[in-house]
Amino acid sequence: MNIRLIAGQYGGRIIEGSGTNRTHPMGERIRGSLFNMIASELEGAQVLDAFAGSGSLGLEALSRGAAHATFVERDRVAQNVITNNIRSLGVDGATKLVKAPVASWLETTHQTFDIIFADPPYHDLQLSTVGKLQKLLKPNGLMVLSYTGKGEVPTELGVVVVDNRSYGDAVLAFYRRESA
Repeated sequence: MNIRLIAGQYGGRIIEGSGTNRTHPMGERIRGSLFNMIASELEGAQVLDAFAGSGSLGLEALSRGAAHATFVERDRVAQNVITNNIRSLGVDGATKLVKAPVASWLETTHQTFDIIFADPPYHDLQLSTVGKLQKLLKPNGLMVLSYTGKGEVPTELGVVVVDNRSYGDAVLAFYRRESA
């Protein structure tokens, strides 16, 4: 399944889907709505696309002005798809692909990000890992979690849920790190 980037420098370009049923790409309508809501925060942003799948969230962010996107993905098929998508758009210099489970990578990184996208597999939400991702937010940084709407969403000290949006079987939870 192919995915269309919606807007920005690469708007209209087609990228590969993850090619595996272990990931679920965010629908175009939801992705469009999400990026319209956060458009003012993208220019020059350092972005993390955790549980990256095809990389569509990080690539859409780059298309709309983010400075750099880090993709974290454990599935080998999806890793190859992300690599192909990065090459086809020619954004190698603005990206980094981490080939590891998000939980393992979290134990080794000290990077912080302006925007974090967390779109874990719906059959394995890994909410404890999602909670730990919040520690990587810069002051006033934004994290968006896509999940089924079932279960309690985690929050870390100093991070608050500022919005929730429901789109059929997907819910987006928006977190904001309080300013230092």
